[in-house]
Amino acid sequence: MFSTGQLIFAALFFLTFVIVIIFSYRKDLALHKKYYKGSLFVLAGFLVFIALLFVIKAYLKE
Repeated sequence: MFSTGQLIFAALFFLTFVIVIIFSYRKDLALHKKYYKGSLFVLAGFLVFIALLFVIKAYLKE
């Protein structure tokens, strides 16, 4: 489906992309800690809400 050159390019692109993302995140880590202090609670709330929707769906399906 893909040629060898395309697969090599995709692997190198992915590796470079991940390295740049990690570098950028580490550079901005102090700002993330300052401005996004309560964001984990928001994420937890969304995950609980989605889990609750699945539970309701399973319960109503029976």
